[in-house]
Amino acid sequence: MADTVMKWYVVRAIGGQENKVKAYIETEISRVGLSDYVSQVIVPTEKVVQIRNGKKVNRERAFFPGYIMIEANLSGEVPHVIKAITGVIGFLGETKGGDPVPMRKSEVNRMLGKVDELSVQDDNIAIPFNIGETVKVVDGPFNGFDGTIEKVNEEKRKLEVMVKIFGRKTPLELSYMQVDKI
Repeated sequence: MADTVMKWYVVRAIGGQENKVKAYIETEISRVGLSDYVSQVIVPTEKVVQIRNGKKVNRERAFFPGYIMIEANLSGEVPHVIKAITGVIGFLGETKGGDPVPMRKSEVNRMLGKVDELSVQDDNIAIPFNIGETVKVVDGPFNGFDGTIEKVNEEKRKLEVMVKIFGRKTPLELSYMQVDKI
């Protein structure tokens, strides 16, 4: 272990199984006793908000599907151990039979900066709805109705929308996710 220079590499994995492959890599590296050669294994992810059954669900999604970042010193058996792990296709940038190509420092900084930015990012993203704006209700019992925004409550992330129902104006309190701009 004379040369312990750690560089970042990208490992190609089976899409949709990045976290499972990450766990396999970590357990296999520690089992074989090569933990000194691999310092970090990262699956770049981003938080995504989806609506399922009318409820807002926060979910993590792979930012680069099918790719895992590894900070390692690929000397000796390390690349062969990693390639032999279930779900690993190989290293990115390698020529057939050649050595894996490490990432440039600028690429690493950009990728890690993006990962940190996405993990720290606050969920309170200002959604630009203005009073007097016309919106279409896309969720709930009044789905399909058009209305005008009367009030914006950013703390609760709710809107008071005036909708015409049977010729009469009716106020509705709706969440940001239940309306779309027209």
